[in-house]
Amino acid sequence: MQLCMQGTIFSDQKCPLCGRSFVYTPKAFGLICLDHPSQRAHSSFIVQFGRKLRKRFRDFASAERFLTGIRYEVDRGTFDVRDYQASNPLSFVILSEQWLEKQRNKVKAGTYQHQVHYIRKAQAFFGKRNVKTIQFAELEDFIDSLSVSSKTKHNYLSCLHTFFSWLLRRKEISRAEFPDFPTVQYELGFRNTIDKESQQAIIEEVRRISWHVSPKIWLGIKWLSTYISIRPGELRNILEKDIDLRQGIIIIPHPKEKKPKFVPLIESDIELLAGFPRSLSHLFFFRHQGGFPGVTPGSRFGERIFYTWWKRACSNLGVNGVDLYGGTRHSSAVSLRDVATPEEIRRCTMHSTNKAFERYLQVSRQELQRLYELAARDTSVIPIEQLYKRKQLK
Repeated sequence: MQLCMQGTIFSDQKCPLCGRSFVYTPKAFGLICLDHPSQRAHSSFIVQFGRKLRKRFRDFASAERFLTGIRYEVDRGTFDVRDYQASNPLSFVILSEQWLEKQRNKVKAGTYQHQVHYIRKAQAFFGKRNVKTIQFAELEDFIDSLSVSSKTKHNYLSCLHTFFSWLLRRKEISRAEFPDFPTVQYELGFRNTIDKESQQAIIEEVRRISWHVSPKIWLGIKWLSTYISIRPGELRNILEKDIDLRQGIIIIPHPKEKKPKFVPLIESDIELLAGFPRSLSHLFFFRHQGGFPGVTPGSRFGERIFYTWWKRACSNLGVNGVDLYGGTRHSSAVSLRDVATPEEIRRCTMHSTNKAFERYLQVSRQELQRLYELAARDTSVIPIEQLYKRKQLK
């Protein structure tokens, strides 16, 4: 029994003199016949360790080295029979496919599509490699092999970190086997923005060209520039029941921040909404009307509808290089910099991370002018206290 627990080596060969099986004898450095010690196996060696591990070798030395390594892992407490199974259950490809299947119904469709893309790239790189052997160096080599932006590399690592955290929770890997992850420095890009006058002119143009199709196209774009805590995707998902005119709020039940958002409506929008016919609570608020070709009456607005009409209005007015997100949410947030504190703006945008919010904190032109004047002051002519006082009076 002890021999079975510690593993053994045997062979398909038999003693040519008596036909008995050869026996593993470490002191003899091989497999010999107990009745005829001069006879020994010379090929087809098999290591047996427990019931689930069996591996063939051409020579005895390789088989014994393998068995010694297994015993060493047992002594250290690191032995895992899955590391040696032919089905390779701990391969990156197998386990990442299992993870993707789990993720399918746990995350939003858009998030899942990104995760599939990131994992497919990683599968092509790591293949059937045991996940326990993927450490900092391997992750760094993978990230360096990608011809993408620093922000996208960061997204790849974030996805892989989530995957390995799942492996740890399922005890597929131990805490000691959890890899250190490379750090990718990146800067979030700045979208082109416009002043409030240009923004309102574009929104008014949207109203002029889209009202006959659906007034809610104009309303949606207007809301993106007003309620800057609401993203375009969240706006499309608003149901009739999510708009509470008695309390004057819009409820965003499943936002990116993972907790419901309650967005108060301004008085003019409450009055405007009172004029819209209300419908069944489970219907999308931003849905198509009948009588327009190519759409199904009652269906939710498509992903690009607001963007398409925004760009048409921009084209009509000769405005270039400003997308929907930059022209509505970002432009409105930046314009608040002149009249509100950074903390007030952050509460308004409802950002959960500083890095995303910092894109709005560009110093205003007026503030820069004041600071530059202070930097260029001639203190022998205008003391700094008087210069501050002049600015405050203005």
